[in-house]
Amino acid sequence: MVKNLKNFPGVEWVKGTGDFIKIDEKKCIGCMNCVKVCLAGCFEMVEKKARVKSLENCMECASCWYVCEEEAIIFTWPLGGTGYRNDWG
Repeated sequence: MVKNLKNFPGVEWVKGTGDFIKIDEKKCIGCMNCVKVCLAGCFEMVEKKARVKSLENCMECASCWYVCEEEAIIFTWPLGGTGYRNDWG
């Protein structure tokens, strides 16, 4: 059974406020760390470089930024958050 992020109890996705994760393609070495760590599937590999596929299910955890050893991921928490809310704080 494939888990659907939108069916997790206590989680609500609301309309986002824009792009808050960007990738500097000049710095990206294609290690795939961001792809591997992202539970929401926000990233994909295109021509051996990571790209943001969709931020629709992003949980704003910043794991992608944390695991990027080349500092190619530019992550900012948008004021008030975007897209993701949960009941657990």
